[in-house]
Amino acid sequence: MRTLLQKTIIAASLMTAMALGQSVYKQVGTYPLPGDTGWDYLTYDTSSNRLFIAHGTSILVVDAEGKQLGEIPANGAHGIAIVADKNLGFSSNGRAGTVTVFDLKTLKAIQDIKVGDNPDAIIYDPYSKHVIVMNGRSENIMAIDPDSKKVDATVDLGGKLEFAAAAPGKVYVNVEDKGELAVVDTKTWKADPSWKLADCEEPSGLVINEKHDTLFTVCGNSKMLVLNAKDGKVISTVKTGDGTDAAGYDPGNGYAFASNGEGTLTVVKKSGSGYSLAENVPTVKSARTMTLDPNSHKVFLVAADFDAPAAGERRGKMKPGSFRLLVYAPVK
Repeated sequence: MRTLLQKTIIAASLMTAMALGQSVYKQVGTYPLPGDTGWDYLTYDTSSNRLFIAHGTSILVVDAEGKQLGEIPANGAHGIAIVADKNLGFSSNGRAGTVTVFDLKTLKAIQDIKVGDNPDAIIYDPYSKHVIVMNGRSENIMAIDPDSKKVDATVDLGGKLEFAAAAPGKVYVNVEDKGELAVVDTKTWKADPSWKLADCEEPSGLVINEKHDTLFTVCGNSKMLVLNAKDGKVISTVKTGDGTDAAGYDPGNGYAFASNGEGTLTVVKKSGSGYSLAENVPTVKSARTMTLDPNSHKVFLVAADFDAPAAGERRGKMKPGSFRLLVYAPVK
């Protein structure tokens, strides 16, 4: 763990680099990963410094340099939520319509919980102390008690749900097909009025800066909207790269991120009373999902190479042996 002085020095160096127009992030590692199937969300567990990667029919567990540490079966793996103080992990399994509970130490599955249709994103809300799963096709969220391992509440939101972010008493959820941000009261488990996201097509990734009540949502039309978490008003709109999917925020250096399938990582900085583009860092085409370590400030993405798509295909077949972990760090 870095000391407060070390963190202050890093933050000051980054601010100086921004002022001089220099690059603020760079690639520091590429590590091969096993498997030739598709992937979805990544989650970094700060309690163990491990990455959990939803990868086809399993959750791949690796260290920060891509060394494989284990694998957890998951039928249509989408996302992973970590409840460190309970020594539990939860994976959303889209094909099975379940959430798998697993032991964080042994990486062994404990049980499956039946949820809605096509569970996709999943997060842990430390305020309500529930795991929240977003069911894409049944258009609702479910709140799971990690102690009882049962669904405590179901809230219908009326749309295809993507990622979510939690704050005291609230959970915010991107509604992809409506271009809206749903707001759920976690004290009553009822939906508040949704917020229309102006000029934001198919919102996917979402993250919150809790200290400043600020939400960062990324849109399919290559934009990041920065919102006031109290009323949904837009603070700033920042152009991202194409194929934007995931979002991240590092409270230690104040950067927000968007990972883009075109092969860039958009870095967004605080700028006066709003936010603006700091840099588009080159990555690899298909590196559309990400996670980060707030202690080291490293950003992790995964990518693979694909053959040219055949007629009628959205993408070609993954080239065997091309799946890999990409690591980016602040420029010192």
